[in-house]
Amino acid sequence: MREIIRFAWGISSLGDFIVAMSDKGIVALEFGSARDALEDALRTRFPDAHLHESDSELAGVVATAAAQIDDPASDCDLPLDLRGTAYEVKVWMILREIPAGQTTNYGALATRLGTRDPREVTQAIANNAVAVIVPCHRVIKKDGSISGYRWGVQRKRALLSREQGTQEH
Repeated sequence: MREIIRFAWGISSLGDFIVAMSDKGIVALEFGSARDALEDALRTRFPDAHLHESDSELAGVVATAAAQIDDPASDCDLPLDLRGTAYEVKVWMILREIPAGQTTNYGALATRLGTRDPREVTQAIANNAVAVIVPCHRVIKKDGSISGYRWGVQRKRALLSREQGTQEH
């Protein structure tokens, strides 16, 4: 029997987003307004799954995700079903341990993971498909500057500002 991945669209203060869930939890939360492209990306990521648009069924999840985007420092109790390599999942779990309002850098994460090459950490972060709830936005360059973000540097800045109480919308 094929796995069912349900998805729904939401609107947030940082733009449109899609949230996708397995029976275990969220497998993707991504910003973007190109609906066809994001749905195609889901099909590519989960080629053996049946994708089903479930706007009414996931309305509560969408509302919670939008609230999380508005206040990324708040606790989120949505279940996650993180899909990636063992190393990627380990990186993503460590990201979840970074307190809201604080940041770290790629080298510090690499050291914590016992990896010498921060590029491995950078690649794992780039593969994160769960925005905000897996807070890859909390990772910055060693010099304190904001580096790339899968969903745009402006969103990264806004999320960090919101967590640090300077509320950039």
